[in-house]
Amino acid sequence: MVTYNTVLRGENMKNSNNIKWRKLDNSAKIFPMSTGQKYSSVFRLSVVLNNKVNPKILYEALLSALEKYEIFKVRMKAGLFWYYLEENTKAPIIEEENEYPCKYINPKANNGYLFKVTYFKNKINIDIFHALTDGNGGNVFFRELVYTYLEMCHPRDLKQEIRRPRKIEYTEEDSYIKNYSKKIKTKSKNERAYELKGKKIRLGAISTIHQIIDLEKLKIECSKYDATVTQYLTAVLMYAIYNTNYTENKGKKPLKICVPVNLKKYFPSKTLSNFFSYIILAAKFKNNNLSNFDEMIEFVKKEFKERLTEEEVLKVMSSNVKLGNNFFIKIIPLFLKNILVRIGYLEIRKHSTITYSNIGRIGILGDYQKYIKYFIMLIAPDPVEKIKCSSCTFENKIVFTFTSILNDNKIERVFYEFLINKGIDVTIESNGVLDDISRKIK
Repeated sequence: MVTYNTVLRGENMKNSNNIKWRKLDNSAKIFPMSTGQKYSSVFRLSVVLNNKVNPKILYEALLSALEKYEIFKVRMKAGLFWYYLEENTKAPIIEEENEYPCKYINPKANNGYLFKVTYFKNKINIDIFHALTDGNGGNVFFRELVYTYLEMCHPRDLKQEIRRPRKIEYTEEDSYIKNYSKKIKTKSKNERAYELKGKKIRLGAISTIHQIIDLEKLKIECSKYDATVTQYLTAVLMYAIYNTNYTENKGKKPLKICVPVNLKKYFPSKTLSNFFSYIILAAKFKNNNLSNFDEMIEFVKKEFKERLTEEEVLKVMSSNVKLGNNFFIKIIPLFLKNILVRIGYLEIRKHSTITYSNIGRIGILGDYQKYIKYFIMLIAPDPVEKIKCSSCTFENKIVFTFTSILNDNKIERVFYEFLINKGIDVTIESNGVLDDISRKIK
């Protein structure tokens, strides 16, 4: 393990008097109480560069990025009723990557930080605990880190002052509280979802398979169905599960795909804290007459259209905010909340089969693009959602990633073969947890 914090470990980055603190946002409240080794609630963003990473420069870039985005320079503390975030005066740590992605971040081993920066060869990673921010906020901070790193590596070619602003405008507000409606009443159905079956890989291991997809050819196929990229790939994922895991195990429960939603598309907000919601696509294949891809993509499009209205999004968000603001929940001491949430969250997790999160295009200024191959997003799988999927776009590549604890790659293989059979170019990369996995897919 290589660290670049030897001098700074344990030293304050500034005077520790009058340390700032802030409340967790409405979504973040749940994560510290439900998280552990099995449910890490961590996501990862990675960038693959053309050149090998210089760790000393990366560390300096991280310090610079934290000065601009102090909202990330925090640690978690326990109060009487809730956890909260406090200014972290210790130095951050970077390490050479030496474990699986999206693992539980131990604050004691990470100087209290809720994110972890690692590198390996020509790749830079940031693992982020979801209590700190969501994919959108993580993307903003990670881009700053990448920009700053490239500027330090190529000072003659890249000059920050003429290419991007030095001062970034953002707020620390809880945008959930600002935008939810007290008047909206919701009725929620709590039918359990079908759970992916199969033998698990060795304890603690996570298989990652990246399918690097030609975006232009993918868009051509999407246009044939008048579908967005997210709708199309959601339908392909549904098709892959239906024709492998679901059929083989004769699942009678609905296949539920959870799709996170960026609420900034619906409500004004400049927060870098969590501000997301989700929609659940519940497919009962016999009841919904879903037996082929054409039927599945029409089902997905219909569900997206009905659920992604401002009214429906507001209903889901308001329902979650009301729960967090419930007077009786507020007055329960934290130690008891921890117990109750862990018990309740085990049940909540059973209402989704799989999650697919698409954070969309990661926009990088033209001068910087020539140093970058592509970006990756990963989400931690767990004992219930044994596979999770994510994607992001850079230039003409969209990288669709499977993170899995299952000991086979049947779903990933059918997903790949479907795209290939449509004439879409796809390149496979993996971390090799399953032996010769790339050859099996191809």
